[in-house]
Amino acid sequence: MPVVPDSSDAAAAVRDAFLANRETFLAITRRARRTFETRDWAAAAADAGERLNAYRDWVDHVEGEVRRILGGAIHDRRAWHRMRARFAALVAGRGDVEIAETFFNSVTRRVFSTVGVDPDIEFLDPSEPGPPDSVPECRLRGGGCLAGCETACACASYPLDEGSTTALRSLLLDLSLSVAWEDIDRDASAGAAVLDHDIEATGPPPPRAIEVLRPLFFRNKGAYVVGRVRSGRRITPLLLAILNGPRGLRLDAVLTTRDEASVVFSFTRSYFHVAVDNPREAVGFLRTLMPAKPIGELYASIGEHKHGKTVLYRHLQRHLSATEDRLVAAPGSPGLVMVVFGPASLDVVFKVIRDRPTRPKDTNRREVMERYRLVFRSDRVGRLVDATEFEHMAFERARFAPGLLDELLRDSGEVVAAGPDLIDVRHMYAERRVTPLDLYLSSAPAGHAVRVVQDYGQAIKDLAAADIFPGDLLLKNFGVTRHGRVVSYDYDELWPLTKCNFRGLPAPRDDVEEAADEPFFYVGPHDVFPEEHARFLGLPPRLRDAFMDLHADLFGTAYWTGMQERLRSGDLPDVFPYPAERRLQPSRVLGPER
Repeated sequence: MPVVPDSSDAAAAVRDAFLANRETFLAITRRARRTFETRDWAAAAADAGERLNAYRDWVDHVEGEVRRILGGAIHDRRAWHRMRARFAALVAGRGDVEIAETFFNSVTRRVFSTVGVDPDIEFLDPSEPGPPDSVPECRLRGGGCLAGCETACACASYPLDEGSTTALRSLLLDLSLSVAWEDIDRDASAGAAVLDHDIEATGPPPPRAIEVLRPLFFRNKGAYVVGRVRSGRRITPLLLAILNGPRGLRLDAVLTTRDEASVVFSFTRSYFHVAVDNPREAVGFLRTLMPAKPIGELYASIGEHKHGKTVLYRHLQRHLSATEDRLVAAPGSPGLVMVVFGPASLDVVFKVIRDRPTRPKDTNRREVMERYRLVFRSDRVGRLVDATEFEHMAFERARFAPGLLDELLRDSGEVVAAGPDLIDVRHMYAERRVTPLDLYLSSAPAGHAVRVVQDYGQAIKDLAAADIFPGDLLLKNFGVTRHGRVVSYDYDELWPLTKCNFRGLPAPRDDVEEAADEPFFYVGPHDVFPEEHARFLGLPPRLRDAFMDLHADLFGTAYWTGMQERLRSGDLPDVFPYPAERRLQPSRVLGPER
């Protein structure tokens, strides 16, 4: 009988790579405090990109190590079964054990190209944060030092016995940032007024304490204190947005609703830089503020996007196992580049690239995947839906609605393989389901439709501020979230704004040119003619007028070239994750987000 190779060294190599990856991840994350204090926004953006690449780099490294150690036994499942047990022992007791298990699974899937899951060599269903009402009350009393604390398993508590102004002032001072406050008494008083007003509106019982996670949450130009207010058994979210401007620190906003917290932690925003040793407990705390937000999104929001993907996958599998939900085509116009489908009762859709896009689209799989990578690396400014990339997803053949499987096999046969019982989707993206903008406007009440159309124009401008031009501005390529925000989810024509060439349409020189079906002038690959977009809005007159009232400048070249000049000069426009009316001093130009 063949001898099962000793896999202890291989398990130790994976453990060492995981520890090195965590060290790299946390080291980059901790730099966010310094870049915020020094207002080095370019360095903050570079750190965000470096951190996104670190996980893949360490998986690449350890795959080579494991292949060297196991040699010819690299695909011996008995060896990997023993590796899993040994690895579990090596990481037992860590506060980030679930992250370690996901790292191990990443290595196994890299080696085996597993279809679905392999329960013999992968970790399955680790414990998740408990229900939102199970998180205990913070034990620290009378404040606590927040400076330099890197664990979120404990939080600081600020009793409200002496009033919210005193509590907020103590909290802000405890942050111990190396930058002076513009006027901390002003900010504590203004913040307390908002807090008292919002808490009073919720009714009795009176608030007892403010509880906050120890580490600050950094993203782009902003720092956030993330906490909650306890009033008996009721928990009210509390997010404090802090800016660092030319004159020092200032409190910009006090956010106290679940919806506001959910928007700040949205799946359309970049991941926070927050250094926590126990991600599970940090996510448990966040769930008390946003109980409706999926756990996988909360993990991703604190930078643990790979484990967020693991949690999403397990959620999908549990849903399919517990229901007879069919996989059906997503509502809206069929995609010319993607086949889009998903479980009928779940707010997730799957997107599979077509082998050959439907005309008039002219692109290919490699280019589409590169655009999705661009979105992953970009600041999404609350306007680009996060897309989770999956390989070798297995679905039961019987799950597919009539015609959908035929379409996938016909149009995406390069990445979809059919077996007798299972369908292997070798490559796809999963995104949160949103309502296509054109469908939303077809049935929305008049007032809602006007507001959403105007937000559609603002979404285009917010993307421009992040150096993103969505390419195709048709309504069907945008969606509306449950919070009524317009977002982009179609990326096949997306391009860096600073690489576009915005031009005015040349005037025809004669009747022949004016009647021509095709352009009578040269059009380069990155040429954009903004005035053409006005012809394709597809809005009824009332909504078109509402759009033009605020965003007519989008149809001239001056807006776009002006934004290009700002971006190239290093002037990064601000984009806020909360409305202007929630700012304590909305007249100020400086903002925490791009």
